[in-house]
Amino acid sequence: MELISLLASLFLVSVSLPTSSSTSGQIFSQCMTVQSSNYTRTSDQIIYTSNSSLYLSILQSSQQNPRWLNSTLKPLLIVTPLKESEIQAAVLCSRKLGLQVRVRSGGHDYEGLSYLCKTPFVLIDLINLRSVKVNVADQTAWVQSGATLGELYYSIAKKSGSLGFPAGLCPTVGIGGHFSGGGFGTLMRKHGLAADNVIDARLIDFNGGILDRRTMDEDLFWAIRGGGGSSFGIILSWKIKLVQVPKIVTGFTVHKTLAQGASKLVHRWQYIADKFHEDLFIRIIIENVGSGKEKKVQVSFNSLFLGGIDRLVPLMDQSFPELGLQAKDCIEMSWIQSVQYFAGFQKDQSPEVLLSRVPSGRAISRLNLTMSSNLYQRLL
Repeated sequence: MELISLLASLFLVSVSLPTSSSTSGQIFSQCMTVQSSNYTRTSDQIIYTSNSSLYLSILQSSQQNPRWLNSTLKPLLIVTPLKESEIQAAVLCSRKLGLQVRVRSGGHDYEGLSYLCKTPFVLIDLINLRSVKVNVADQTAWVQSGATLGELYYSIAKKSGSLGFPAGLCPTVGIGGHFSGGGFGTLMRKHGLAADNVIDARLIDFNGGILDRRTMDEDLFWAIRGGGGSSFGIILSWKIKLVQVPKIVTGFTVHKTLAQGASKLVHRWQYIADKFHEDLFIRIIIENVGSGKEKKVQVSFNSLFLGGIDRLVPLMDQSFPELGLQAKDCIEMSWIQSVQYFAGFQKDQSPEVLLSRVPSGRAISRLNLTMSSNLYQRLL
């Protein structure tokens, strides 16, 4: 673990003060020319200063939480690399010029940590590095950190109707932050987190070198799968193990108000959710659906079952009869349709809706959010 601490500190520490904003772009570009033989003057279009006409639109393009749109903690420079060598050069130049580095893949983190910093910094936006290569034969895929979950799911479904991947519900979430933070979703009860299914990765360290699982310390490989990848370097791409999904899965969303016994159902769910069959995932969503000053609490029991209605209803009668699930509450679909269902799209829409990087599903939009995650060791 000492190696992990050393890498983290070396990657994040600044060594000097940056130059003025007016000349920073030129100096940074000159540095990248020196650091990378593949970098050319025509590549200056990937470096944006606050004086660039596209600076603001690029900065805000992946800021999924509008809470930070008016923040004064903006990057001195934005770099949108087209190839790995440009990321290597950007890391080395940031270090040489004493600038902090922030890395953005999808821009979903609630506190804006991928595009905010209290000291002068460079934002490396991975939006141009988003390839997904699926190998059906060995049931694996290589996916670059700039891709989104939607792009990953779409690519898998295009190649196979029997393979999927256990990761999040929101298709616009970036791979880089999601995998390095753990990544939970509807398949986790059977297949674990996204990070549990990462079998290799390519990382740029603070020296600009590229490491994979074979050349990095095994402790470092462990740390980037849940410990926040950009703390230890920039994760370029991930090799993941795909999982088998049935031809038919079933989803349901049952709404209950307080008058309909929602409180007792939530209380019961807390006692039994961890004992459900591994094919059954049920989450709860608690929200105020009242209008104006009227407060009306509604609890939604939102579920995915890896199988058909004929198996699900008897299973629910046995494990959670209090909910009163009926066949008419359930919808059978394919795995990729369930991805759309949980993202707020209609299951019969074209899967290409998952390729948009702008939240647009019924259940997903850009919201001004302040959130926290907590692990509760006792029931509420």
